[in-house]
Amino acid sequence: MNNQAQKPNDRLAPSKTRSGIRVISCFLLVGILASTVILVGCAVGPNYKRPTVNSPNNFRSATGPPTTNSFGDLPWWEIFQDDTLQNLIKIALTNNYDIRVAATRVEQARAIYAENRAAFFPQLGYQVGASRGKNALFTTPFFNNGRVTSDYIGAGNVSWEIDLWGRIRRLNEAAQAQYFASQEARRNVMITLIADLAQSYLQLLALDRELEITRQNTASFSDSLKIFNQRLEQGVASKLETSRAAAALASTAASIPDLERQIVIQENQISVLLGQNPGPVFRNKNLLQLTLPPDVPAGLPSSLLQRRPDIREADQLFRSANAQIGVAVADFLPVLDLTALLGAVSPELSAITSGKSGLWSVAGSLTGPIFQGGRLVGQYHAAQAVREQARLSYQQTALIAFQEVSNALIARQKFQEIRVQQTLSVSAYEEAVRVSTQRYLVGQASYYELLEAQQQLFPAQISLVQTQLNQFLAVVQLYRALGGGWQPEVEAKKP
Repeated sequence: MNNQAQKPNDRLAPSKTRSGIRVISCFLLVGILASTVILVGCAVGPNYKRPTVNSPNNFRSATGPPTTNSFGDLPWWEIFQDDTLQNLIKIALTNNYDIRVAATRVEQARAIYAENRAAFFPQLGYQVGASRGKNALFTTPFFNNGRVTSDYIGAGNVSWEIDLWGRIRRLNEAAQAQYFASQEARRNVMITLIADLAQSYLQLLALDRELEITRQNTASFSDSLKIFNQRLEQGVASKLETSRAAAALASTAASIPDLERQIVIQENQISVLLGQNPGPVFRNKNLLQLTLPPDVPAGLPSSLLQRRPDIREADQLFRSANAQIGVAVADFLPVLDLTALLGAVSPELSAITSGKSGLWSVAGSLTGPIFQGGRLVGQYHAAQAVREQARLSYQQTALIAFQEVSNALIARQKFQEIRVQQTLSVSAYEEAVRVSTQRYLVGQASYYELLEAQQQLFPAQISLVQTQLNQFLAVVQLYRALGGGWQPEVEAKKP
């Protein structure tokens, strides 16, 4: 009789389980519809608006009116037309450790963004357990008249926070902005690497040229010393002439090992930028064989705000900080959570699949703060302060960018003028050395005139090399200040 009495209940139990499934499905459907309505609504907190920047109409020291064309839009291989340098840049963009670290930071920010985006969706989980105890239910105190019981459970659960006030949307907005900021940081590392490598390579060529000039001058002073020694042996010169000539020779020769030291250090620096162990750097050109890139205008100052990665990064950091204010505001408001549970529970493992062991539940909760001792107010004020810091940082970054462009423009102009005058100076000193040598050999000039002309020529030649280097470095600095070398269209066409 007992078995026959249980059969109708067993037949009704699956229908109750199906009823639970339908209730939970309707429950989730309501959550989806509510979330859809909320997502198209407003989120608390201020909406993003880019900070204002007082952009000048034109860059200071620009040689002409502002144009839409910009030197910063050119790809780096058109700026640096040295085959060796181009190959070094390609290697560095692949192997440099700063680039690789920046790439991993992008991946980290992307993962954090995906983590925050997951809060938009229901969170599904499961629970499987078995317990045996006295006055306890799954390690939770539960009075049952002191009986020792066993309990088994298997269930799936769903939880979902309905984004009533846009807290999740603001968190997602902040994480997305951080992800975009990491991309801009990687691009900034990229253009910095290109500029640093080009600068180091040009400095290496300048050191090669200085070493060449120093050896030439050492040979020239050595020839003068031979002439003075011959005249001393002939009795037509004094020991003073040979001593002065020997001192000039030794002083110039002492510069050779120092230049060789600087060359090795510069090669080591380039090797590190390439992500390689210190070693020699191949080059098949000298500084005199390089040509300056075309004289392209700097472009519009307003376009600089869209081109420079550090400004774009600062903009995204401001966007993230702005969204965090919305998160802080939402923390003052109640949170609506929906939960559901579907499964089976039984005091006997063999009966857990029977109809009577089925369980289901749906619930909704609305929780919010009443008194937090000023914690939420402090978080809100802190978020506002961080936003203000980000705004000021963005404006300062833009201001520094305008300064760097202006500095590079004036440097490019003035070093060109300096180079013209120094070239004339070196030519005049070379002529002076030639004439004084001829006059000394025929007895029409003293040794002092010859040594003075040689001693004045050597630093003039070194100064000309430094000016030539500075002229090229001004181009590199201008290209970097304009944010050139990272644009997507440039990366797509990269050879």
